[in-house]
Amino acid sequence: MASIPIALQLFSVRGECNDLPATLKAVADIGYQGAEPWGYNGSSLEWQGHHCQEIRRMYDDNGLICCGIHLATDALRGDNLQRTIEFNQTLGNRFLVIAADKQRMDSRQTILELAQILNEAAEQLQPHGMFSGYHAHGFDFATIDGEIAWDILFSNTRPEVIMQLDIGNCAGGGGDPIGTLRKFPGRARSVHLKDFGGPEDSVIGEGQADWPEIFRLCETTQNTEWYVVEEGSQDGHGFDISRRSLENLRRMGK
Repeated sequence: MASIPIALQLFSVRGECNDLPATLKAVADIGYQGAEPWGYNGSSLEWQGHHCQEIRRMYDDNGLICCGIHLATDALRGDNLQRTIEFNQTLGNRFLVIAADKQRMDSRQTILELAQILNEAAEQLQPHGMFSGYHAHGFDFATIDGEIAWDILFSNTRPEVIMQLDIGNCAGGGGDPIGTLRKFPGRARSVHLKDFGGPEDSVIGEGQADWPEIFRLCETTQNTEWYVVEEGSQDGHGFDISRRSLENLRRMGK
């Protein structure tokens, strides 16, 4: 199979994004093929003070693909959804992923409400060739009534709803990244690459993640289209950690 392209979640370098053109140029110069914005709420056609048409030009000027976006839940609801669709159509992005919804992930009832939001959005996005999804944080792997919250969510969402597993966040919350990939085959169209258990300032490949098995699952039982690195400094400034992460992935043959 063709190699899976690698993108950077821009939250990793959020401290640099006040100069978005320079940030996207730096991301491309490092060697990333795509970039994933964060924090979009559907209230306008702008992000980081730039209209979506202007952002698309920045992506195109640097040969980058918008491989996904992290959204507030409300971006997929009501009147916001049409703006969210228009914004992402302009960027050429198909993957509309809720970044986190801690309030809804704390009881079975509210998890099922979130599943319904994702399912309804998936249905409305389908004619546009777009997909709704949900991204993993540690709290998503708490146990509720004897079942893992994440498992409740993805057992009650449509098959096309993207399971954007974050390897480091899953493990950090007591979850099992490899077990989760095995339990939900075909759901991880986009996977966040982040290591865990390594020393301070370590990057992908310097922690405890079993990357060979993770990559094997993504490239066989999953339909993964993008690897997205989310590794950066604590304050989001600088590109060194994001650069080292990509260098290590290249050493792994990715």
